[in-house]
Amino acid sequence: MEVQAITRAVHISPRKIRAIADAIRNQSLERALITLSMLPKRGTVVMEKTIKSAIANAVNNAKLDQRNLTIARIEVNEGQALKRFHPSTRGRVHPYKKRSSMIRIVLTEKKQVVTVVKPVQAKQEEKKETAKNEK
Repeated sequence: MEVQAITRAVHISPRKIRAIADAIRNQSLERALITLSMLPKRGTVVMEKTIKSAIANAVNNAKLDQRNLTIARIEVNEGQALKRFHPSTRGRVHPYKKRSSMIRIVLTEKKQVVTVVKPVQAKQEEKKETAKNEK
């Protein structure tokens, strides 16, 4: 089951947020949160809040166990840009955009591996067969 959290209108450019997302993309949740606490970037606070929100959505809404969660996808898209102007010489203006971001984090459950345990007698029979084959 997939659970997501979305943060919109983050007043940091998507290029800066994507660098942070790339740093935590293939990590476990615990390791990602530790990495975010160590990175000296302004966007780490927003990314950490979004991850914690996704975890809370999974635990409270979908009734999933936090230990079995992993990051499936991190998407950083462009939000709405504010158009601004910088005054220049001779009455001219230079336009620029103050960019914003939208962050989407999708969590999924880890696939649990089922192991089949053989009975003790079957193991003993295998040992006997291998001993006969070696002679």
